Amino acid sequence: MNYRMEIAYDGTRYNGWQKLGDSPDTIQEKIERVLSSLAGESVDVHGAGRTDAGVHAAGQVAQFRMPDHLDGTLSAPMIRAYLNRYLPDDIGILSVSKAAPRFHSRYHAKGKIYTYRMTRDLSRHVFDRRYITRLDPEVILDTVSMRAAAAQLVGTHDFKSFCGNTHFKKSTVRTIFSIDLKEDGPDLTITYYGEGFLQYMVRIMTGTLLEIGLGERDADCIPSVLNAKNRRAAGKTAPPEGLTLTKVLY
Repeated sequence: MNYRMEIAYDGTRYNGWQKLGDSPDTIQEKIERVLSSLAGESVDVHGAGRTDAGVHAAGQVAQFRMPDHLDGTLSAPMIRAYLNRYLPDDIGILSVSKAAPRFHSRYHAKGKIYTYRMTRDLSRHVFDRRYITRLDPEVILDTVSMRAAAAQLVGTHDFKSFCGNTHFKKSTVRTIFSIDLKEDGPDLTITYYGEGFLQYMVRIMTGTLLEIGLGERDADCIPSVLNAKNRRAAGKTAPPEGLTLTKVLY
């Protein structure tokens, strides 16, 4: 039986979503271990996206298959309750439901939404400090130039310059549907909506936009960065703690 689940997690102490050999410090490995214990045999979990080390998720989607002989014995609510009982407190299963036999969380995803949060007020955000990147409180950001640059990233482009994996062999062409910058006093949130993203792509775009906001780059540099198809042409990689996978769309 094929199942779909929605997951939230605090990625602070994990090496990202994807399991790395026998490493116990990934979200995927933690969930697979609990599901395998429930099923009495190995269960593979496939996520919609591979969040980096230290990156969080509010709406990650994953798919897994339970042995056929358990159909009728275990309900979706029972699976969810078991997972939430035995998973660490920083991983939560929001929902579990039966899925179509051919449903695949990654290949059937139509888009993903990521949010990146920053603040220049170091006296605030006591309780969500793990989920926001703190900037120098004296920093003045030119958000007009940042929005102008972000608009040039929207559309279908080769984002090789924004890929953290310089040895990536597959296509680096991706489509971004929108990039929205929202200011709230000293706080800035950038929301990215795209069909899919490369490794570190959102964080590199954020780092590049920050450099533009700080006046270290011109707002019209984006076309030349894209055309370079070279990671060194783009800006720094922004820290992971401000990034959250908000939603996966199907």
